[in-house]
Amino acid sequence: MARSATPSSDGPRPPRVPTPATTAVVACPAGDVIGVDRGGTAAFTGIRYAGVDRFRPPQDITSWTGRVMATGFGAQAPQNGGVLERLLGGSSFPMAEDCLFLNVFTPGCDDVRRPVLVWVHGGAYVTGTGAMPWYDGSALAARGDVVVVTINYRLGALGFLDDHNSGTLDQVAALRWVARNIEAFGGDADNVTVFGESAGGSALMALMATPAADRLFHRAIAMSPSILQLRDADQGARLAATFLDLLGVDSIDDARMAPVDAILEAQARFPASTAGLKNFSPTSGTDVIPEPILDVAAADPRPLVIGTNRDEMLLFTAYDHSRSDWTDADVGREFERRFGDDAAAAITAYRSHRPDTSPSQLVSAMQTDEVFRVPAQRVGEQRSDRGNATWMYSFDFASRAFGGVMGACHGLDIPFAFDNLSRQGAEMFTGPGDDRQRVADQFAQAIVDFAHTGDPGWPEFERDGRATQRIGLEPAVDADPDAELRALWR
Repeated sequence: MARSATPSSDGPRPPRVPTPATTAVVACPAGDVIGVDRGGTAAFTGIRYAGVDRFRPPQDITSWTGRVMATGFGAQAPQNGGVLERLLGGSSFPMAEDCLFLNVFTPGCDDVRRPVLVWVHGGAYVTGTGAMPWYDGSALAARGDVVVVTINYRLGALGFLDDHNSGTLDQVAALRWVARNIEAFGGDADNVTVFGESAGGSALMALMATPAADRLFHRAIAMSPSILQLRDADQGARLAATFLDLLGVDSIDDARMAPVDAILEAQARFPASTAGLKNFSPTSGTDVIPEPILDVAAADPRPLVIGTNRDEMLLFTAYDHSRSDWTDADVGREFERRFGDDAAAAITAYRSHRPDTSPSQLVSAMQTDEVFRVPAQRVGEQRSDRGNATWMYSFDFASRAFGGVMGACHGLDIPFAFDNLSRQGAEMFTGPGDDRQRVADQFAQAIVDFAHTGDPGWPEFERDGRATQRIGLEPAVDADPDAELRALWR
């Protein structure tokens, strides 16, 4: 996207020139920014917050000369896009290694000092962009009188090869930009809540363990965090060796010179790690993240909301044709892999909680707990044991699309969280119904309430009571939901 400004470290600010009535102009410490006045909110999109040098830390952009035209989204990180990205409109954005852009949505560029919500997108650390239509922050900003920021960061090998943690450092650089500039957009740099879904949710855990981010945010909301993706330095080194072999080079220095298309092609051939899709993800035991991520996140006193969707894995399995003819024998095989001699008892327990499900759906229910719910609950338990404020939720609204086969699947909660049910692809994913707005009102309001007060509106999670807010058409606070299933994972 063409811009009328270039980064610089100093230089006088140019005089103002008349701008159309539909634009919004902000004079922030970095320089003047021109966005779009949407009526009720203003949007500033495609602001470059840092420069990129492959496999190296981002270079903060602290000022520019001229005016930045923040009226269109910037390039997304190079990636092999998936089905969900195409559904959400992500395929329409150009890709470039120069991808460190952020977007600001605000009710007013004034001195109100509103809470700030910074969104870290998901996509398994290999896909996504902060510019997805579902992530548009205008509705959430207007609803909660908050400033919403969405960010890009480097993905795949370019973001998380070996011990580099470049993508995590990008997120820190974006938070530094917020700290320096958000007051000009009506935000409060001393009240920043980071929130994210899937890889974005586990990225928040990594940020908690990143010393460089210690004073840059104050609360966190982890939606369906992909906790099993987080890895240590030994795992990162082994996976990096595999990737370099696929790329046909001997070292990271050689990979620095490889064409980006070759890097993406090697990523596409990289077999999924059996240890939780750890091929590219935040890595502990490194200069950026010195200590084990979950240990530090458990000890972190910053308030945390964490939750999962009831049927996470149906997003990945509902249309897996290899599972369409599964029988009870397949159920037995999959449960024996997880529960060994206790497989029969586990199958009985899951069938009692998920009656009238097919063999594939029953296995998906177990995998949802294995991959998402149980790891999230363990984070809640460990934080509770240390007295750190934590709230747990379960998103239970089931999609009505595609005959209802996807249930409350992974990613379904995003348009509800942003109050964006009318955005591109939302109804295709959620199905129709005016009552959906009731669910959006619950979830989006809880998010903005947490940003304002540090309390989402239900009791804290404790190991004994295990209070869990059910978000759906019949909201309630459940005490230790599905306790029999949880006990199987001890």
